[in-house]
Parts: sequence; structure tokens; C-alpha cells
Amino acid sequence: MEFNVKTLEGKDAGKVSLSDAIFGLDPREDILARMVRYQLAKKQQGTHQSLTRGEVSRTGAKMFKQKGTGRARHHSARAPQFRGGGKAHGPVSRSHAFDLPKKVRALALRHALSAKLKSEDLIVIDDLVAAEAKTKGLVGTFASLGLTNALFIGGAELDGNFKLAAQNIPNVDVLPVQGINVYDILRRGKLVLSKAAVEALEERFK
Repeated sequence: MEFNVKTLEGKDAGKVSLSDAIFGLDPREDILARMVRYQLAKKQQGTHQSLTRGEVSRTGAKMFKQKGTGRARHHSARAPQFRGGGKAHGPVSRSHAFDLPKKVRALALRHALSAKLKSEDLIVIDDLVAAEAKTKGLVGTFASLGLTNALFIGGAELDGNFKLAAQNIPNVDVLPVQGINVYDILRRGKLVLSKAAVEALEERFK
């Protein structure tokens, strides 16, 4: 399909052909949800851990004599039922990641791109280049395009000035095309692709 290309100043810059196999799918929420869960689970640190009775720093001496106190029989104060004792069956350091087939991950990315096109939240820019690394100037440029919450995907190499100028703007992310992912696409309102990014995606899914 043919799609209009704009410049950062909002002017027309011709058209680009978008593949129906990448941008023309009927988005499935279940596939997108599986991919988001996969990404967030892989991102989770999993460093939470509590001390067991073998790790807690506390005396191992018998609390009181076995018989004659009228109390229940106990040995170590490290037992979980005592204040300051170890935690029974507490959390341990582990990876929360799980497997998702490579084909499902690739399909999810195409569904996310198709969802942005279907909701008219996709913009193709001729080139993501800034004359100088000034955030103020780029904020005005984005305002003229109506971009307050957006993900910008450039080519394999990002323009240094554009990246520096955009990184301090709230709700704006800038990634090279090899870093494109479903979670970042869905968490931002608009998806802005450069022509180089479109060509790279076409080559990737060819």
C-alpha cells in the first residue's frame, strides 16, 4: 500500500510502499499480550530473596531446657515461628523469563506495526536528523506534528544530534531499527518510522 511521507517540518516528502505482510495484518490482541508478558518477564530482575533459618544471623543455642518449663519444646531461635527467625518458603533469586517461539515473536512485531497503522497512529518521516542538539527546537518541531507521546525508530545508525535533543523530552523514545520491539511500540501513542527503518523492516521480513 502507498503511504504518505513527511519531513520533520510537516511538509510532504513523497510516498513509500508498505508491505501488507507487515503493516496490513488484522491485529490479534492475544499475540500482542503474549509478547508483552514475555518482554516484561524477561526484564524483571528476580533478585528478591529472604533468609532461611540456615542463613539468618542468630545464635544456634537451645532456647531453654527441654523439660520442666511447662512450655513447648524448642531448639533454635532461628526457626520461622520466632521473631527474627528465618523465612520458610520465602522468595529466592531466580529468572522470571520463559520461552516464546521465535516465529511468534516475529509475528507479534508485525501485528504491533499493523495495529498502529490501523489506528492511524503511524507516521513515516523522510529522515530523523536535527541540525543541532537543542531540545527546545525539537520540542517545537514535535508540537507542529502533534507528537506529545511517541516512539521514534531510525535507521541502523541514529543521528547524534537528534538522539541527544530528544532524550530529555518526556514520553518520547528514540531507538535504532534493530531495537524495535512490541512493548515500546504499544506503550507510546504514536509510532514514527524513518524511511530507512521502513526499508530495514521490509528487508527483515522479506
